[in-house]
Amino acid sequence: MAAPLTGMIVQPLIGHFSDKTWTRFGRRKPYFLVGALLTAIALMVMPNASFLAYLMPPIIVGASMLMLTDASINVAMEPFRALVADKLPDSQSSLGFSIQTFLIGAGAILGSVMPFLLAEVFHVKSTAIPGEVPANVIFTFYIGAAVLVAAILWTIFTTREYSPEEARMYERENVKELDVVQEVIKSEGSIKTIIKDIRKMPQTMRQLGWVQFFSWFALFSMWVFTTPAIAEHIYHLPATDTASAAYAEAGNWVGVLFGVYNGVSAVYALLLPKIAINLGKKRTHALSLLVGGLSLVAILFIQDKYWLLLPMVGIGMAWGSILAMPYAILASSLPPRKMGVYMGIFNFFITIPQIVNGLLGGLILKYFYHSNAIYSLVMAGGFMILGAFAMMKVRVKEPVKPFTKM
Repeated sequence: MAAPLTGMIVQPLIGHFSDKTWTRFGRRKPYFLVGALLTAIALMVMPNASFLAYLMPPIIVGASMLMLTDASINVAMEPFRALVADKLPDSQSSLGFSIQTFLIGAGAILGSVMPFLLAEVFHVKSTAIPGEVPANVIFTFYIGAAVLVAAILWTIFTTREYSPEEARMYERENVKELDVVQEVIKSEGSIKTIIKDIRKMPQTMRQLGWVQFFSWFALFSMWVFTTPAIAEHIYHLPATDTASAAYAEAGNWVGVLFGVYNGVSAVYALLLPKIAINLGKKRTHALSLLVGGLSLVAILFIQDKYWLLLPMVGIGMAWGSILAMPYAILASSLPPRKMGVYMGIFNFFITIPQIVNGLLGGLILKYFYHSNAIYSLVMAGGFMILGAFAMMKVRVKEPVKPFTKM
């Protein structure tokens, strides 16, 4: 619960303040620089946090480290989506968020294989005494911190932000009306302004909220229950077995499967702009969710672990679209002066299903599915299919197809 609750608080506030900020360093850049530095510190402290367990209960240490890391990442990453929307016209938003998704997928794959590479290629120790973190994992955290800071610095030094005067030239609203609104905002507190923004969120954003809820409820179910589901369904282990070598083997195979869908999502993200031009953003995202949902349901009918690679292709398509298309759709429906705060508020539609899933997912598994985790994956597929149908109800400003001479 620590991570989603932190995100719900931090992201709208950072978005709100970055909307109102302009310094000689830029508008969004100061926030994700500070966030990146804090995240790097948190990443270096987390694998060495065992010494804190001598001072306070381990559950408090774990929750605190997770909250610190998540809050810092939110400070760094939330303005990034707003920056993409700031810099690109509607016609290029799908491409911008698709490239961002490709880089997310590439980073996820690299982060996932880094402990293996350090252990097998560079012979860094992969075992440790009880209560300690293996050296290959510790160095993975250090490398992640260094890569994050390097990437943020690259963005800061190579990206130019529009000044308030330049941004106003492209403002879709009447300038006189905009000035009046800004004066009202200045006279109110930040929390009041954010609450008012929530009440006045655009219709497209409200409709996308349902799509996000169904999609992310499905994703959190998949992330939490895939390992026990595969252990029981493919490896035929009892639900109570979570410590055997066979269960560890099942977990390792799930890691491979997740790496496959991340790889597929990275490649699929590069195809999304072209697909969106031909099918439209709405149909592209709905189709991707439908394929992902059917792929999750299909796991129920598979008995060979290698055949599980096939549904990972469909899940990867859905994951790539979830990371790109909702933001491309959202960017074209938001007022530029409110881009940051609404991107932060949009995070509610990710954290709320995470909280609901955390509270109810285990109870549903225990009392409705009698601890048969495979049915939680089927449920996840059903929710993703519901997201596809909800997507078809969203009002979307579609890209204009380029004119071609016959």
